[in-house]
Amino acid sequence: MKRREFLAGGLTAGTVRFGLSAWSIPPDFDDTDAALVTPPKYAIPLFNGENLDGWVSRNGGPAKWKLENGYAEVVPGTGDIYTKETFTDFQLHVEFRLPLMADAGGQARANSGVYLQGLYEIQVLDSYGLVPKKDDCGAIYEIAPPLRNACKKPERWQTYDAAFRAPRFDESGNLKEKGLITVFQNDILIHHAQELTGKGTRASMSRDPKIPGPILLQDHGNRVRYRNVWIIPVV
Repeated sequence: MKRREFLAGGLTAGTVRFGLSAWSIPPDFDDTDAALVTPPKYAIPLFNGENLDGWVSRNGGPAKWKLENGYAEVVPGTGDIYTKETFTDFQLHVEFRLPLMADAGGQARANSGVYLQGLYEIQVLDSYGLVPKKDDCGAIYEIAPPLRNACKKPERWQTYDAAFRAPRFDESGNLKEKGLITVFQNDILIHHAQELTGKGTRASMSRDPKIPGPILLQDHGNRVRYRNVWIIPVV
């Protein structure tokens, strides 16, 4: 089974179903761009490099990030952007590129984030070469570190592929089942059916987790780039 075809079906059914084969990391893995991935015909394009018409600013009004050469770049201070369309269970593909900030460190080093349902953040950060923690690149922010560091060097395109199953609630609004997420970074598994605790990670939209939510890309003050963002809802 191709790793981009694992979908969220296994999560929705309560069983993760995908194949992992032995794989040797190529010697130039961390210093080459991830290939631009063609979305399946049934995917919904969220950002295809042409415009941000399907996005709005968290500060109000249209998204104000820079558009150039098929990517959207954070313009620091213009605010997070999120999709007008909302989703429940889905598979998401995101490609991102971090600037080299050699004089910065920690959370100040090329920081951004991808929020699912506007609530749960997959951290975007220059964590190349580090032992990953719960706030490093690939982490479900402050919930779980990635299983391994799958980062490329800054100034290289990288990918996230995530399967998300939203939390389930009973008729009284009580939590029945926690949310689940499986994530691949640069084709490498970094989270396997990770439970999502609480109502969202820090800096989330603090919205109701019982209803569909948007995909949010974070402005954390650094010029991170995004391209080729698409989603496959699970019906």
